[in-house]
Amino acid sequence: MSYRTETDVSRRTYLKLTGGAGAVGLSGVAGCLGESGGGDTTITPGTAPGFPPFEMQQEGELVGFDIDLLEAVVEETEYEIDEWATFDFDGLIPALTQNEEIDVIAAAMTITEDRQETIAFSDPYWESDQAILVREGGDFQPSGWADFEGVRVGAQSGTTGADQVESNLVDEEIISADDFSTYDSYVLAVEDLANENIDAVVVDNPVAETFAAERAVTIAFIEETGERFGFGLRQGESELQSALNDGLATVRDDGTYQEITNTWFGQE
Repeated sequence: MSYRTETDVSRRTYLKLTGGAGAVGLSGVAGCLGESGGGDTTITPGTAPGFPPFEMQQEGELVGFDIDLLEAVVEETEYEIDEWATFDFDGLIPALTQNEEIDVIAAAMTITEDRQETIAFSDPYWESDQAILVREGGDFQPSGWADFEGVRVGAQSGTTGADQVESNLVDEEIISADDFSTYDSYVLAVEDLANENIDAVVVDNPVAETFAAERAVTIAFIEETGERFGFGLRQGESELQSALNDGLATVRDDGTYQEITNTWFGQE
């Protein structure tokens, strides 16, 4: 797949083109599964902006692949979507399970055994590997983890990228814990990379492609992790899980999934 080289197609433009419906809002106060005035069950989705092109803020609007996909999936079910709530990435699972501020996580979240001890997932909707971003034209151009000795590395906290840094660099004592910086958002990490405060960022490949198209950074190499993204939900909510899986199957079969993919990642 060839990825988008820019992210200027807003969700509003996409919906005008495809005839979709449903407003995206940002809410500091969310609700859990409940009944709307019309009697339809509503769900509050949560995400973590700063992960383009999956979810991001664009001219004050929440847009991205995950936003469009979840809304398209829910349109095929008996549920209705309430306003979106936004959190730091590592605050999403607590918001889902502890505070019940949201009902579904749509945030390019990798399905892992550790996370499945706490939450449930829909069927996978995306596969990804990890990419290592460095400054374009910079002195540090690694070809593997062994090249990282003495450099400073960043990743978003709570992500697979952070796990890769821990397991491949910190645990192996290639870099010290002091040389590993975590961030609330990959936007902040890439800014630190561009400003030469760190030397590399480890991030999902499609997100790295988006940053590389827009900033003076480049992908040094790919770590094949074969991770899969899914929508997160509370354990025991089998009806909602089945509904999301059925809706996901429907949007794949009717071409909607491919249309959304083309919008945010370009034509294959």
